[in-house]
Amino acid sequence: MEDFAADALDWHRAGKGAALATVVETWGSAPRRVGAMLAVSGAGDMAGSVSGGCVEGAVVTEALEAIEDGKPRLLSYGISDGDAFAVGLACGGTIRILLQPIGPDGLPEEVLADLCLAHLRRTPVALITDTETWQVELSRGGFADRFRADRSGFEEDGKTFVHIHNPPLRMFVVGAVHIAQALVPMARIAGYDPVIVDPRPAFASETRFPGETILDDYPDEVLEQAGMDARTALVLLTHDPKIDDPALEIGLTSGAFYIGALGSTRTHAKRVERLTAKGFSDAQIAAIHGPVGLDIGAADPAEIAVSILAEATQVLRKGG
Repeated sequence: MEDFAADALDWHRAGKGAALATVVETWGSAPRRVGAMLAVSGAGDMAGSVSGGCVEGAVVTEALEAIEDGKPRLLSYGISDGDAFAVGLACGGTIRILLQPIGPDGLPEEVLADLCLAHLRRTPVALITDTETWQVELSRGGFADRFRADRSGFEEDGKTFVHIHNPPLRMFVVGAVHIAQALVPMARIAGYDPVIVDPRPAFASETRFPGETILDDYPDEVLEQAGMDARTALVLLTHDPKIDDPALEIGLTSGAFYIGALGSTRTHAKRVERLTAKGFSDAQIAAIHGPVGLDIGAADPAEIAVSILAEATQVLRKGG
């Protein structure tokens, strides 16, 4: 996901002025989810989107006025059925947008700079705005459910908007096999930053995975340094315990939100036996999705990749 906050900070520091527009509520078939952002400069530069094109022009006009007067504001737009159809929707909807110019009365420069630094460090933070007093603060604690579900929104008081800024999703794919060749590009489209781990040069090659990040070493040599966290999915595809098991042992203590391991039910039972002998608890082992993927009757590598990505998405969005 592009860092539109950094764009706004750069424009502000370059003297252009800048504002951030954030979707804070939606009704009906609104094109973008809550938390979507659009950065606008005082020169009319744009980055991001809050509606897929339906209301961007109106938001830019409001943003230029906000940059001039330095005042934040809440905007509401109804998207007609005709406009919605033009951007590929079946019907219209309504969106509410928080518009914050960068400055002392809007989104303070120092808060925006701290937000950008958190992005660089992969630190999850919440940008909290009181839409009555316009006070803004950055929080690194609390909101556990919101961070887990990656869900921004208003608190129960109806005035405090919590904008969740999680690190980008990552997927470590252990085993540069045929399934990985299908899974990696699918994962990238779905918003993951994929990393391939395989010590076998014949498999983990630039030719097979052009332009992708490849760690050509054993998982226990590279995964701990890679820093897996709660925004990480780990997928094991080699069938080889020498490669898969060390990755599992690291993954089970890493906080990764999804761990999937390829293999039959029988293969997985043997895997459980080995991990139990290593001292892992039943609860830890239960976190492994094995056999990997949703049971959709997948019959070839591409279909198996679809089932894996679908299961990772289900766990990310719904838990379990």
